[in-house]
Amino acid sequence: MFNKKKNNDKEENIMNPENTSENAAENVENTDAEVNETEKAPELSAEEKLQAEVQQLNDKYLRLYAEFDNYKRRTQKERVELLQTAGKDVIVSLLPVLDDFDRALKAMETAADVAPVKEGILLVSTKLKNTLAQKGLKDVESINQPFDTDFHEAITNIPAPSDDLKGKVIDEVEKGYTLNDNVIRFAKVVVGA
Repeated sequence: MFNKKKNNDKEENIMNPENTSENAAENVENTDAEVNETEKAPELSAEEKLQAEVQQLNDKYLRLYAEFDNYKRRTQKERVELLQTAGKDVIVSLLPVLDDFDRALKAMETAADVAPVKEGILLVSTKLKNTLAQKGLKDVESINQPFDTDFHEAITNIPAPSDDLKGKVIDEVEKGYTLNDNVIRFAKVVVGA
């Protein structure tokens, strides 16, 4: 259909040579108008491109912001759960020791001899210390060690019995502990002066 129309236009142009010169002038004007329109079109399309890019970046920003907000909520929830259950594994590992203490108390009620009760208490104490050591708890060695403020808290100074004990720990009032090489309780000690 379109091809026939083009063919008819060509035939008319061939038949009317006067029309060809008029048509040529019109074609030049039409091409100038099309050029002007195409010059304006890129400006609009560039503006539209920028608006589309702005829209895309805004969308990307909103998605990123929402994702970060979800991340913050999730990590805060995980942190709260961790704090609530932080000591769970330690408590669970201490339950057998608690059971042993209960058995020792029952045995003490009916015991006539002190030696077996003493032995049972020593076994429970050893079991408790081993369980805590598995969790990273260690004693702070104090007696006859140089006084160190990173591990010791001086209760008092007394005259040193010998010159080699000056500035060293003579007695330990309360034992100190470290958990995974961090001091959780300073040893309360008496220092020789």
